[in-house]
Amino acid sequence: MLYTDVEWMHLLRMRKRGNSLGIFIGLMVPLLGTTAGAACVFFLKKQITTDVQRIFVGFAAGVMVAASIWSLLMPAMEMSDERGRWSVLPALAGFLMGIGFLLLADVLVPHLHVGSAEPEGRKSRLGRTAMLIFAVTIHNLPEGAACGATFAGVLRGDGAVTLAEAMTLAVGIAIQNIPEGAIIAFPLRSEGNSRGRAFLYGTLSGVVEPVGALLAILLASTMTFLLPYLLAFAAGAMLYVVVDELIPEAAEGRHSNLGTIAFAAGFALMMVLDKVL
Repeated sequence: MLYTDVEWMHLLRMRKRGNSLGIFIGLMVPLLGTTAGAACVFFLKKQITTDVQRIFVGFAAGVMVAASIWSLLMPAMEMSDERGRWSVLPALAGFLMGIGFLLLADVLVPHLHVGSAEPEGRKSRLGRTAMLIFAVTIHNLPEGAACGATFAGVLRGDGAVTLAEAMTLAVGIAIQNIPEGAIIAFPLRSEGNSRGRAFLYGTLSGVVEPVGALLAILLASTMTFLLPYLLAFAAGAMLYVVVDELIPEAAEGRHSNLGTIAFAAGFALMMVLDKVL
């Protein structure tokens, strides 16, 4: 079927509008996952048990590892194919910068991990609630950057990252954000906050994700050559969170295979979503 120039322009405009709407929805999806998880504080009276928390944390780790590989590192290397055997360099540099950034944040920002009695980072007079929120913010920042970088790849329009692939990453992060939101809201409730305040703080901890995503998109659109570095940066930061926080939490306490099984389930789900969608 042949189209006139006017019809082609109209089709292109419609496609751009569709992509813009899809990108907006994709950026909001992870926050919706966190909100849904935090809302559990209204429906469940008891704290999450240690075994359930292990399952949640292990599942989140599996999703993040799979997303780092298929949705971030591999596209980063594919975008640099023209470098030949050196196509790995942008991905390597971005990956190491992501690790370094989270390591620096871990050292400098005062924060308190769920289930921990001793705060980390620089000494501060902040309360436990504030430091719990800071810990989640450090955790969520690379997830937001990952979403933003993949959607920036969609806007690039060269086919290295499709809208379906970017949405897959957003959905995967949203799925693992559901238990994450619950894991944050319940400790806030146990600190003496009301259910409404625990829900609000749990939800606000996820706001950093769309903010980080928008910053990544703006940076990539301003300097397009940075996109492979941004994708790998997000992967490095996410894997830092997995190794530094999630895996130790999943294995904490008495020996159990629950965290390992949940990790495998999260990894498998993300792998299937990446290929099916």
